[in-house]
Amino acid sequence: MKKDSDPDKHRYFSDHISPDITVLHSTRERIYSGRSKFQSVEVINTGSFGVCLVLDGKIQSSEADEFIYHEALVHPAMLTHPRPQRVLIAGGGEGATLREVLAHKTVKKVIMVDIDEEVVSLCRRFLPSWHQKAFDDPRAEIHFADAREYLEKSTDKFDVIIIDLVDPLEEGPARLLYTREFYRIVKQKLGHAGIMSVQAEPSEWGNLDNFTSIVNTLKSVFSITRPYQVHIPSFFGLWGFVAASQSLDPSELTAEEIDARISARISKKLKSYDGLTHQGIFTIPKHIRRKLAASKRVITDKQPISAY
Repeated sequence: MKKDSDPDKHRYFSDHISPDITVLHSTRERIYSGRSKFQSVEVINTGSFGVCLVLDGKIQSSEADEFIYHEALVHPAMLTHPRPQRVLIAGGGEGATLREVLAHKTVKKVIMVDIDEEVVSLCRRFLPSWHQKAFDDPRAEIHFADAREYLEKSTDKFDVIIIDLVDPLEEGPARLLYTREFYRIVKQKLGHAGIMSVQAEPSEWGNLDNFTSIVNTLKSVFSITRPYQVHIPSFFGLWGFVAASQSLDPSELTAEEIDARISARISKKLKSYDGLTHQGIFTIPKHIRRKLAASKRVITDKQPISAY
């Protein structure tokens, strides 16, 4: 029998998408593998999506499509606010969320709070195309702390708060940052015309429980709650987001208004998000709208959710 001459041909990384789906990615190089104080950390070069950041065994972002996720997380909320000047980011270790926020000309200060200093350091070193030196921008202030504790102690008010956290794994560092108690803290730290956005887990037809629970929990805190979804190829499906506010409604903005605000307020060319994209992502299919309407679960500190 002829032996395989390529020893790397059968090296794969297993990404567990759900209890019933696992995706295998061919691995060209394992750039870094280790463990921080809070989670396992890997940076791998895959044949499918190029360099990927992997935390606790799950792909967080890839160089091929991270722009889709980060533009969707940041710009709907930022452009809905009339003039965002002070922004807080909870999480966002890669620096890409910070990069997108800093592209807004009105922004004067961004406070980024991430619990894992080692992950941020590794991202600065190995993922330069993600952060694009955003950490060095004089408007950026980086804190290594638990975002919930930081907000509880802070006396600041923010125009926009962006929640860019890892999945709420049972033993992970972010589980209590998806609860009604945490969202109430966020609400208190927003200005009168403030708005928040959050990544809200998969919004696939067979994997909707966490998404619908996050939306329902935010509805119990904010007057206006608008779920939306984007297809992220490296996540192999639709991913949910939510924008929430007491006074601002992103779904009311027309495609023309979004395009006008992008032109006037953002200092770079966007790759994925524009007015037409905005209309599309807030157009939730009927079967998911039904699930959202039927959702009763409110996530609390005593009964948090867990990602697979």
